[in-house]
Amino acid sequence: MKLSIIITHYKTPELLNLCLKSVKEAVCGLEHEILVLDSEAQDETEEMIKSHWPNVRFFPFKKNTGYAKIVNIGLREATGEYRLILNADILAEKESLKKMIDYLAANHKIGLLGPQLLNFNGTIQESCFRLYRLWTIICRRTLLGRTKWGEKELARFTMKDFDRQSIREVDSLMGAALMVRRQALEEVGLMDERFFLYFEDTDWCRRFLAKGWRVVYLPEAKMHHYHGRLSKKTSGLADLFFNKYTWIHIASAIKYFWKWR
Repeated sequence: MKLSIIITHYKTPELLNLCLKSVKEAVCGLEHEILVLDSEAQDETEEMIKSHWPNVRFFPFKKNTGYAKIVNIGLREATGEYRLILNADILAEKESLKKMIDYLAANHKIGLLGPQLLNFNGTIQESCFRLYRLWTIICRRTLLGRTKWGEKELARFTMKDFDRQSIREVDSLMGAALMVRRQALEEVGLMDERFFLYFEDTDWCRRFLAKGWRVVYLPEAKMHHYHGRLSKKTSGLADLFFNKYTWIHIASAIKYFWKWR
């Protein structure tokens, strides 16, 4: 099998259906398989898959097992030489998958490859990053981010000096759309399931780099991403105290910095 497409889904069947339609158009005749892994699976999602996508391998889970764990199940079940991890809120442009495979095939030291992610108004999302520092999290979560020093630190992290129009090796890629080479995966291993949500992609990229594999951003491959930050629904102290995803993000950050201390 040339390509395995692993789609992670959580209670957005309409977006999942659109994602699958875009993938169908983007595969461009490539030998492929599609796996959908569904957390807290709903009956309507399963019915939609059975009715409209009978060739999709569907894995429903009663509980939300966490992002890293569900991705790992997909990676274990997949058979492709290349494995594309997609969130269900991604729409792949035509030939984007072929462009990613062709680039990996021509560059054997790349372990992880990320496409250019676009908002639905055509603007470019921040999907490649420099490594986190402890101060990065503090600046993102407090008013320090509005100071000149904080703005400088956040600009460093989000690579404000990069226009995201050229191919570039990076420290980290957003996990919403990642293509991994099987050989690299076998050497580096699966995602760290100690991260329930957040930082699993950053940690994974860092592990690839530590093993000598390159992590690369490929803007020629384009995908649209309906990106809603669950950990940033309100603002200020209200966000810190009342948004559970904020606390999940902070807990994952603590695990990450302890691991890489």
